[in-house]
Amino acid sequence: TWCQGMSAALAAQPPGEVDWFLFPPAIYVQSVQQHLSGSSVAWGLQHAGPELGEGAFTGELSLNMAAELGCSAVLVGHSERRQLYSMTDQDVTSLVVSSLKSDYIPIVCVGETLKQREKGLTLQIIQEQLAVVLSLHDNPDALGRIIIAYEPVWAIGTGKTAQPEQAEEVHSFIRSCLASKSDSLAEQVRVIYGGSVKPNNAAE
Repeated sequence: TWCQGMSAALAAQPPGEVDWFLFPPAIYVQSVQQHLSGSSVAWGLQHAGPELGEGAFTGELSLNMAAELGCSAVLVGHSERRQLYSMTDQDVTSLVVSSLKSDYIPIVCVGETLKQREKGLTLQIIQEQLAVVLSLHDNPDALGRIIIAYEPVWAIGTGKTAQPEQAEEVHSFIRSCLASKSDSLAEQVRVIYGGSVKPNNAAE
């Protein structure tokens, strides 16, 4: 029902320059494929394990298997994966590499906690989280397919919302980090925002 409502709402909108991705819990991916195939919405995984070669990796989500269900993107390093499941920056890099090799679009999530922001560490944290990913710059064409999502941890599910000026400051900093590697990379990579986005603040 949710997918049908989403498809109907998007069909009623005039064509635009927006790419739509839906990231359902893995158990619902097949249902999403059935309902959204042929629509303007793409879908992907909330997380996946790095490709480790042949073997039994019980409980891991395989990018190759998910591709059979039409997945074309994967969230990488969401704050909950970092905080609750001890995902490290190196884990993020490994999954980015696997995603690019498997022709997925990796949406790399970066963001600071409230304590880090209050200490004035926001830009330092963002730079550290980006650094390991940008170390892949030996393949700039592949790296240009990455999407960077600034998602301040303190604005996810807390009711707190970053002001547009706060998001813009970090977006500009992310763009400058990309430019330090390559001007073309900075122009190519999309930088988006997430965190307590609601109907009354989405447009802003």
